[in-house]
Amino acid sequence: MWNLVLLKLSYWFSRLTRKANTWGKPFSLSIEPTTACNLGCPECPSGLKQFTRPTGKLNLDLHEKILSQVSASVFYINYYFQGEPFLHPQFLDLIRQAKKHKIYTATSTNAHFIDQKKAEEIIDSGLDRLIISIDGLTQETYENYRVHGNLAKVIEASKLLIEAKKAKASATPHLIFQFLAVKPNEHEIPAVFTLGTEMGIDEVRIKTAQVYDYENGNPLIPENEKYSRYKRQADGTYKLKYATGNHCWRMWSGSVLTWDGKVVPCCFDKDAQHVLGSLETSNFKTIWKDKKYQHFRQAILIGRNQIDICQNCSEGAKVFQD
Repeated sequence: MWNLVLLKLSYWFSRLTRKANTWGKPFSLSIEPTTACNLGCPECPSGLKQFTRPTGKLNLDLHEKILSQVSASVFYINYYFQGEPFLHPQFLDLIRQAKKHKIYTATSTNAHFIDQKKAEEIIDSGLDRLIISIDGLTQETYENYRVHGNLAKVIEASKLLIEAKKAKASATPHLIFQFLAVKPNEHEIPAVFTLGTEMGIDEVRIKTAQVYDYENGNPLIPENEKYSRYKRQADGTYKLKYATGNHCWRMWSGSVLTWDGKVVPCCFDKDAQHVLGSLETSNFKTIWKDKKYQHFRQAILIGRNQIDICQNCSEGAKVFQD
């Protein structure tokens, strides 16, 4: 609790003084099990195989090394960054390692690799939260975004997980249907809540889609602005709905680690263009306090919109009032 107080105080002090100070350690991490993915989603560099960084999977020894360095402060780890986590052959071993350190664990999956045996193993692993991407309620709308995907596999995997939870009388993992709202599927949004309730899914979330080329419109941008990160202007062009100030809580509260141990600022640095250090050659505490990390935080405080990965981000943003 004292660490959280220190983090929050240093964050607000940094905002007020516009000088980066970090008095605590992160309480959350995103750790990437693998960059490999079986799908080809149109706005995902992993699915489109557009990374300049190598494809690989997290080594269990490196993972244990990471946990030993961060477990004193970190109590939440999202085992997802890029790629499909269940393509890592030892993914559930990662979860088991984290649970030994009493860390809350979460991940996100396209659910194409979950059969009955795997569903039971997931329950037994202790995984706390599982986000299932279900971006359409017909195969046509689903595969419009989840290219090469099979909706029937997603539904079947979800049913198997629900059944396994009941059979084992387990409250975990908390199962979430996540519906990425895009123009081809936005008409199905009400029905996904109905489906989730009927099946026994714990929660349904609607997620707005990030698109890279939005200024002149994009076929993925929903008609209903409620489900969009972008706002249509009078001249027909689009802008972000949000005003992003020179601050970002993520730079104080958490960090993102790639499968090969690189530390990057946040989940928007998908291709690891802003590497702040490597856990193969240093330790996390040193990297967290290092000048390179502090310089990045300082850049956020004085000109966030000048940083490429921040220009399409809604973290800490306020909706424009026109």
